[in-house]
Amino acid sequence: MPKHASRRQKLLGDELRAWSLPVEPVEDLDAVARRYPRRKLTLSSERKAMEFYEHPERPKAFSMDSLEFFFLIAQYFREALPLRLILLLIACQKAGGQIRLTQEEMATVLDVPRARTNEALQEIMGHGIVFKVRRGVYQFNPPYSYRVAEFIPGTELVDAEYVQVDQDKTIAKIRGDESLPDLVRFPSLEHMREAIEELRKKRAEERAARRWARAQRQEEGPVQ
Repeated sequence: MPKHASRRQKLLGDELRAWSLPVEPVEDLDAVARRYPRRKLTLSSERKAMEFYEHPERPKAFSMDSLEFFFLIAQYFREALPLRLILLLIACQKAGGQIRLTQEEMATVLDVPRARTNEALQEIMGHGIVFKVRRGVYQFNPPYSYRVAEFIPGTELVDAEYVQVDQDKTIAKIRGDESLPDLVRFPSLEHMREAIEELRKKRAEERAARRWARAQRQEEGPVQ
């Protein structure tokens, strides 16, 4: 038997066992290159862009959200449900800011009774954040949150579609609709800022009153 026969059998055994072992993830191509210095490393395809809605030939495929809007609603709403509902509405926008959800669907997703969903939705709508277009269709006020565009992937039966609705066109349409409330046509978060300040002032006064009451009880001492 040749001297290298036993070594060849060992190598063959290692190769066969390799098929039953999990493949290690490649995290560093430099490390792989150092491990196999005589091998040529290649990539079989071009790396895709990280932005899901981005395409070189179709820019502006994204959503825009007001950071000031987030900052204020986090302080204004004292319960979690209105905030959860706002996040759901943002997530479900179509290009142009429309949300195609019924109240039943909102309640199902959030796992709360429909009556509570309706209360939270009415409160949100009362501040001009969203408004009802028709049954099951709502519109986000563009200055607060707005999906400029969306890329709808195609299937075997339907071609891919790119839809874009510029924000200024939607704002102009909303402002021209005199049937809508003024807070919708000319949105402002100033009333929320004032309400937050009033609430903070009221709570500060209540805390001061409680501290004063405790101090009075301590001065009076225990009842004999």
